[in-house]
Amino acid sequence: MTTTVETPGHSNKALWAVLAVIALYGASFAVGLPQRWTAAATGHAAGEHADAAHAEAEHADAAAPEAPPLWTIIPFILLLAAIATFPLIHFTEHWWESNLNRFIVAAGLGVVALAYYALMHRAPIESHWPGHSIVTPQAGGFHLGFVKAILGNAMLQEYLPFIVLLFSLYTIAGGIRITGDLEATPGTNTKFMLVGGLLASLIGTTGAAMLLVRPLLETNRERKHVAHTVVFFIFIVCNCGGCLLPIGDPPLFLGYLQGVSFFWTLNLWPEWLFVNVSLLTIYWLMDQYYHHPRETVRDVVRDVTQIRPLQFSGLAVNGALLLGIVLAVALLDPSKAFPGTDWHPWIYFREAVQLGLVALSLLFGPRKPRIENNFNYSAIVEVAALFVGIFICMQPALQILSANGAYLVERFDMGPGKFFWASGILSSFLDNAPTYLVFFQTAFDPKLAGGPTGGVPEDILIAISLGSVMMGAMTYIGNGPNFMVKAIAEKAGVKMPSFFGYMGYSLLILLPILALMDWIFILRP
Repeated sequence: MTTTVETPGHSNKALWAVLAVIALYGASFAVGLPQRWTAAATGHAAGEHADAAHAEAEHADAAAPEAPPLWTIIPFILLLAAIATFPLIHFTEHWWESNLNRFIVAAGLGVVALAYYALMHRAPIESHWPGHSIVTPQAGGFHLGFVKAILGNAMLQEYLPFIVLLFSLYTIAGGIRITGDLEATPGTNTKFMLVGGLLASLIGTTGAAMLLVRPLLETNRERKHVAHTVVFFIFIVCNCGGCLLPIGDPPLFLGYLQGVSFFWTLNLWPEWLFVNVSLLTIYWLMDQYYHHPRETVRDVVRDVTQIRPLQFSGLAVNGALLLGIVLAVALLDPSKAFPGTDWHPWIYFREAVQLGLVALSLLFGPRKPRIENNFNYSAIVEVAALFVGIFICMQPALQILSANGAYLVERFDMGPGKFFWASGILSSFLDNAPTYLVFFQTAFDPKLAGGPTGGVPEDILIAISLGSVMMGAMTYIGNGPNFMVKAIAEKAGVKMPSFFGYMGYSLLILLPILALMDWIFILRP
């Protein structure tokens, strides 16, 4: 992958782009668009908007939506297969490193999915943006209304909030640098991972991983046996630590966008504690009694004598701004009234605030930490390019599951345990965010809509959340930060396990812990 270190000019381009987006939102606000969108979304429309909503509801009774045929999920399957296999195939691995090529594949398959709705679909479909409505077929061969509805559902309802949050966390965290070289004892490395596991829920698994992987590698640079440390870092910081808040891992944020309460994920603390403490304990035992004793006396002496205390730069400004991101996500949900008022934050006001905090980071945060971190936007551009296609291509699958979810649950007797393993196994090899959303839609119960679990029975939501987040650690491709940390470690001279070598660690260590967690917390209740 081509890495571009951020220069002052590079930073200025990003800043101007962010300011332009904020200005565009301000202009839309001046003409009343966010206000009207919010009224439609919350059912607070008045006058002609209320009349239109009432007419729409009456029309919906006469024209219920119908799911597309099963073969329409082929573009979604092809895209996930490309993400999983192209980096591993010699013929495509270098071609796939280009974000432009990733976007071509993702957007191309997205166009195929849209073409079905434009030319072939003949039944009503649901539109969720800005408010719920039923879109019926138009006269003629090209159904523009269907295309608008699918793009609204995929891009405006889900993609925009999703990518703005990731971009904000990624950019602000990139302005914090931790340097130093501690003594690389088993206890020191365990503390690094413990802190990373806590930070993963607060600033996201990507943010926590990018913040701590470099000082961890710097601390261990005198040691020869480091690969297992990076593997456990991926287990904990890149995955299992990020399930306490919606901003911790992309699947949980998608659940938040679907209506799950912001603080509901704190209910996962017993499972979070069990898995992460188990991993930390096993790591400490392995490093204390096997790997660290195998280091040469010369390397241990170098490690002890070349100690530099940890130093933080950029934390004063960017740490406060990261807290601002958490507050914005928690308090500015347009589907919920602002605490203590009956005011619903305007649609995209939350995203505008997040981008404003990014602008403050780029304006007032020191540039030196970003330059020393080799900070660049390549990783977030990769996510943005791929998820354009993912969010569009998954629409047929979501509609099929919405129409048939109750039947599937009954037919296969899917209790919490089966949801955990089904979502987890797929999240191990596919992207865990869309996997979560597919199973979320499968388990959706309209009778529970509006509750803290977003319409999904709580025991099922617990299983889906844990499976998607924690089993994303089973392979390098289960979650985005996994490969990023592997690449950074290899660049630092660490010989990382192969794809299947890494799976050896996950099958022998992580999988038994997750199976025991399933038995204690999911199956037994």
